[in-house]
Amino acid sequence: MTAAESGPAREDALHGAETEARHSGSARKLSEHPVPGGGVLLEVSDLRVTFALRGRTVHAVNGVSMSVSHGETLAVIGESGSGKTVTSRAIMGLLSPAARVSGSAVLLGSELIGLTEAQMRRHRGRDIAMIFQDPASSLNPTMRIGKQITEAIRMHLPLDHSEARARALELLDLVQVPSPRARFDDYPHQFSGGMRQRVMIAIALACSPRLLVADEATTALDVTTQAQIMDLLMDLQDELGMSMIMISHDMGLAATYADRVLVMYAGRVVEQAPTERLFAHVRMPYTKVLLDAVPRLERAPHSLFATIGGRPPDLTALPVGCSFAPRCPRVEDLCHAERPPLTEHESRHHWACFSPCPDERR
Repeated sequence: MTAAESGPAREDALHGAETEARHSGSARKLSEHPVPGGGVLLEVSDLRVTFALRGRTVHAVNGVSMSVSHGETLAVIGESGSGKTVTSRAIMGLLSPAARVSGSAVLLGSELIGLTEAQMRRHRGRDIAMIFQDPASSLNPTMRIGKQITEAIRMHLPLDHSEARARALELLDLVQVPSPRARFDDYPHQFSGGMRQRVMIAIALACSPRLLVADEATTALDVTTQAQIMDLLMDLQDELGMSMIMISHDMGLAATYADRVLVMYAGRVVEQAPTERLFAHVRMPYTKVLLDAVPRLERAPHSLFATIGGRPPDLTALPVGCSFAPRCPRVEDLCHAERPPLTEHESRHHWACFSPCPDERR
């Protein structure tokens, strides 16, 4: 987390996560826009991804199961290397041919795992789309931004050049790029980081997808622009009726914008719950140390930041027991001998731990 992220915007989010959530539910998305009972849009079951690396097998994703409902925002949280991005790219069919993917990902009744590239293109962009982390590297620097948007439109929709241009201008206006007609023929380097990300959002929304995957979509932006982009995404979600998977390491973003939070570690889901419930009484020690590591303004000047001791496990040689056991402050002998299953211990609150954090409500 950057120094900018420890400012007032992040601090408000964290206070909402840890204190106000116990009372009135401070998360803006949660309190203002409850999840509709429209059923499941995406159902992922036992998703596994491995890579071959110098004669060894990297177990990047290890049996992930999750679902996303219509109109819901699901935050997927975890350290770098926890499997968040690999999970999303496996669902999108964007992994290299070297990856071995198994399991199931059913979107709108269609199985996505195992499709050929040609088959996946029928879904990608129209049913599911992604916003990538760094717009500077995702946009083609040699192409005008209007051309890049119209290319995405004409790939999926039966529109001629003039119709695609009109649609692109409409999208630029929708994502609040000032003077869309004047900026249509500009190159990416002529835009600020925040405006480039708005262009990326316009490309992702070109064909009105039902599910939007935002993969660290605001990480490269300053905290003020980050808040603007997230508010824009929430407004567009309401306007277009989308669901969203928000992949992030930022606990404050999850607390502020998500309906439900899923925490990953070493390629596995270790805790998941509705946002208010999870932040009000965290049960998985890994989730707790992630929250404790977030900078806070009330800490004494020059005091050391809290950190997570140790290192993540080697994904080519995962331990027999709990992957977090070597770093866990609540570890027991059983944690090294057996792997705790992800279990619904309380209504809609799952965690995978033999020695969970105490319930602060009791």
